[in-house]
Amino acid sequence: QVQLLESGGGVVQAGDSLRLSCAASERSFTPLAMAWFRQAPGKDIESVAAISFMGANKYFADSVKGRFTISRDNDKKTMVLQMNSAKPKDAAIYYCAASQTTINESASSTTYTIWGEGIQVTVAS
Repeated sequence: QVQLLESGGGVVQAGDSLRLSCAASERSFTPLAMAWFRQAPGKDIESVAAISFMGANKYFADSVKGRFTISRDNDKKTMVLQMNSAKPKDAAIYYCAASQTTINESASSTTYTIWGEGIQVTVAS
């Protein structure tokens, strides 16, 4: 069973940067569209950013536009979320997700069938 493994979480000062990475556990797995979601305490899960299979098309939630970037390396089967100018409202558990059927980026959680376990991001103000 393929897994997605997130890394890079932790505590970041407000205004600083943090880099989250996501890697597939099996080299034979080819993730199509990929995305990051997050869930803050007491809130619903929300989409943060998504990237198409070839990386040409990207989606960003309004709350992170201009501050976060998303990228991927299909050879390495990895994806990165670069978080800049962190804000306290960015604090959440961040989840990496991959689609096995869709190549286009999507903000909908139902697009993605493979999920990581999540990684905590805390923003200190």
